[in-house]
Amino acid sequence: MSAIDFSDPATIALLTEALTAAGVNGLEISRTDGQLRIVVAGKDGTRISSTGATPRAPGFASAIVKAPMAGRFCLEHPTSATPQDLPRSISDADIVGFVGVGHMLLPLRAGRSGVLTRLLAEPGALVGFGDPLFEIGLPS
Repeated sequence: MSAIDFSDPATIALLTEALTAAGVNGLEISRTDGQLRIVVAGKDGTRISSTGATPRAPGFASAIVKAPMAGRFCLEHPTSATPQDLPRSISDADIVGFVGVGHMLLPLRAGRSGVLTRLLAEPGALVGFGDPLFEIGLPS
């Protein structure tokens, strides 16, 4: 049996539909290379989070936040009224953007503390797995 690719948008959409049809509230999958959590919520829709997808680059002056899956890149949450200005200080747990697949949004966590210095993809652009989205300047 081959391994399931939990970064594939089609796989995530299929899992989400199956959970909804079964009346299940959520699912969490943990592996050595990361974690996927799908929460089927009521009025707020489905929330998906993933860890382990943001690269760690010790010893470098900057790090890159990459797309953990293919989808539409969103700089801000669609319901947000506050624009995200650059540069800005961030912590490793901050959400710096989103990748959308259909009605699902995957939050992108910085993964590193530092200064979000550069946008590497256009908001609204279709991005693929591993595409660079942001550059983070790291403290020396």
